[in-house]
Amino acid sequence: MMSEKTAADLASGKGQADILALASGKGQADILALASGKGHRDENFPVASWLVRPDARAPVLCYYHFARRSDDIADNPAASAEEKLDLLAAMRAGLSGGEEGAEEARALAQVAQQRGISLTHAHELLDAFEQDVRVSRYADWQGLMDYCRLSAMPVGRFVLDVHGEDVALWPMNDALCAALQIINHLQDCGKDYRAMDRVYLPTKMLHRAGVSVEELGEAQASKALRGVIVALAEQTGALLQQSAPFAAEIRDARLSAEVAIIQRLAEDLVGLLLRRDPLSENVHHSKARAGVLAMQAVLRHGWARISA
Repeated sequence: MMSEKTAADLASGKGQADILALASGKGQADILALASGKGHRDENFPVASWLVRPDARAPVLCYYHFARRSDDIADNPAASAEEKLDLLAAMRAGLSGGEEGAEEARALAQVAQQRGISLTHAHELLDAFEQDVRVSRYADWQGLMDYCRLSAMPVGRFVLDVHGEDVALWPMNDALCAALQIINHLQDCGKDYRAMDRVYLPTKMLHRAGVSVEELGEAQASKALRGVIVALAEQTGALLQQSAPFAAEIRDARLSAEVAIIQRLAEDLVGLLLRRDPLSENVHHSKARAGVLAMQAVLRHGWARISA
């Protein structure tokens, strides 16, 4: 069992480089070698922001570090499929708390045990990353939703569990998390294809539009490809309509406010994807734009909560 200080440091994000350099878990040096350097402040959407209760923030960040490291393994273009699966197996082994498992997974296992939280959400996330290694195409929208069921929905479910929220919220959580995942896929559709030969745009939609996957490697999307991206953005907008009441139904006021911000940022990004070409135009928020949208969301949400 790792020390409480090590687990706490991993959960808080402090001393990551030093901790990982000294880690003795299986394949830890190889896992660190594949690290992207991306942190929770670099994500499209807030991750355990200052709005989240301090006692909930540490376990959420612990889950994030586990997910970030696993994602880095699955997405690294230099590693072979066999190497990736071996390192993801080390992550999974760490969830059992064994000394041979990866450090981030062991830290998450310890936090989950202390909080009485199921590790199902972590195992499902690893299922998704293993799928990323083995699967590079999705035939239709349902196939994409099945992937999001593993890659995105468990994240929100874990956060809800940390806050002791009702499982009745899961359908709205699932809609929001799937929308966030697809927004990311649409934003990065060109990069994913060029760097990893991975295509999340359903192949049946591409074929019906007369679009080849090779077009994702172009500097600008064709009219037909833009049509597919717009159609997917519209379907994502429909998911956001399903998740629109989510924030108001969350009991914890601080988490409720963070979810309201995420919902608003997602809605705005869908609007960008409807208007702009992700192959040739910026479809990400600037910090200033994200800040304005977040403030608007908090004020609107707070007023609605007071008035309810």
